Amino acid sequence: MRKHLLEYFLLLILTINAAHAQSQPEPPKREFRAVWIATVANIDWPGQKGLSPAVQQQEFKYILDEHQKNGINAVIVQIRPAADAIYRSSLEPWSEWLTGKQGLAMNPPYDPLQFMLDEAHKRGMEFHAWFNPYRATFDAKAVVAPNHITKRKPEWFVKYDGKLVFNPGIPEVRQYITNVVMDVVNRYDIDGVHFDDYFYPYPVANKPFPDNNTYAAFKGLFSNRNDWRRYNVDELIKGISDSINAVKPYVKFGISPFGVWKNLADGPDGSATTAGAPSYTALYADTRKWMQLGWIDYLVPQLYWHIGNKAADYKTLVEWWAQNTFQRHLYIGHGAYKVGTDLTYREWHDPAEIPRQLQLARITPNIGGSVFFSSKSVMSNPNHLQDSLRNTYYKYPALLPIMEWKQNEELEPPFSLVVRQTESGVRLHWQHDQDVRYYVVYRFEKQSIPVWKKEFWKERMWQPYDPDLNSPAHIVAKVFGSKTTFIDETPLESGKYVYVVTALDRQQNESAPSQAVTIKYKY
Repeated sequence: MRKHLLEYFLLLILTINAAHAQSQPEPPKREFRAVWIATVANIDWPGQKGLSPAVQQQEFKYILDEHQKNGINAVIVQIRPAADAIYRSSLEPWSEWLTGKQGLAMNPPYDPLQFMLDEAHKRGMEFHAWFNPYRATFDAKAVVAPNHITKRKPEWFVKYDGKLVFNPGIPEVRQYITNVVMDVVNRYDIDGVHFDDYFYPYPVANKPFPDNNTYAAFKGLFSNRNDWRRYNVDELIKGISDSINAVKPYVKFGISPFGVWKNLADGPDGSATTAGAPSYTALYADTRKWMQLGWIDYLVPQLYWHIGNKAADYKTLVEWWAQNTFQRHLYIGHGAYKVGTDLTYREWHDPAEIPRQLQLARITPNIGGSVFFSSKSVMSNPNHLQDSLRNTYYKYPALLPIMEWKQNEELEPPFSLVVRQTESGVRLHWQHDQDVRYYVVYRFEKQSIPVWKKEFWKERMWQPYDPDLNSPAHIVAKVFGSKTTFIDETPLESGKYVYVVTALDRQQNESAPSQAVTIKYKY
């Protein structure tokens, strides 16, 4: 009797778990899924200063491999932490976070940015180059190279809170920062330019930003210094936007601001929050305006608060931002670094906090994805966050949301698809006559369903299963456009499978599928 009861309860538990799994909605086919990879202070990469190029490369490939398993389809990599470079540059010195000494080149020589670009694209990931526009030194102890811009143009800088920052009120500063960004845009095949939340520095109590002389020299017709400061940042953002669109209109421009634009106390158009240092009033960054005027393509507000936070409730902010997208893309920045570690709030010790945030973002209109700070925090799997991404929320691959206002191409479907079984897996080869960004490989189990004719008692006809390209469950891989071959190494059961391939342009508009090819796989 006990044995039968035990078997009954085990069967009941399995049934309930299966029903729960089936009740979870299928992840969307298109969604921006990214992590920030910070280089400043060696937060994420490289693991420490002075590592050999070989070890740096090994580390970065491991990071990408893990995030590919996590379902991540874009990386936002910090390539300019503090007026220095994680790439070959004639304008700024090599970063100390690479070699241990600012200005000291790689030995043996290599270009980290080109390497990272190539590796990300191999894995079907977009690469967004993350610049910190105004920070010149990271801390008061920083030792800069002789050719660092603070040495060449000391009059451009202000010392604030122990650090040197570019003075945003000087027009030459705006032009210099634009030149640095455009140097990368012109020389590298990046997918996006990305700024974080550091514009005018976060205010320190009783320490006003010392720009009296700059205001007197460049205020023009402005009688309000705060408006003038916002104008200075506006001019930088608009200038970079115009410059990118003039040479590579397909490159995306995104900003990740502080999560509150204005509190309700700052004006009726603000959010119902009371958080300190809103971007509009404290950092002089009118991020909402940049979306409204189309100067940027996407925004990632850093909503690093838990659901129910009294000063800045995650749900309140998600809904506010979703109502202020102005037909531009909105992704949500998640504070993965707080999960299980924030001693101030017990809510961050709840394993369901980030999953609830992801669910809320997905069901809110006008939100197209999520970004996590930072890479290492996700990879450490706090409260099984990484497991949740792999097993549930990012279970299947996703294409990126389409930016309709960007440059699009008309793509023909790939043709002459050949599929055959090899010792290493199912090998696919196809042809295509156009330059494309990626190919998408789909695999379907070939099922048969009976279709009865009128005289069904005499004859029965079978039809192959109709492939559904709208479901991400069938995506096997994204292949960078320079390749027209792929080996499906997925362990398969014996049976028949159907493969099709589509092409994507830079905005991930998708072509019609190639002709479907069936293979009989023998295990």
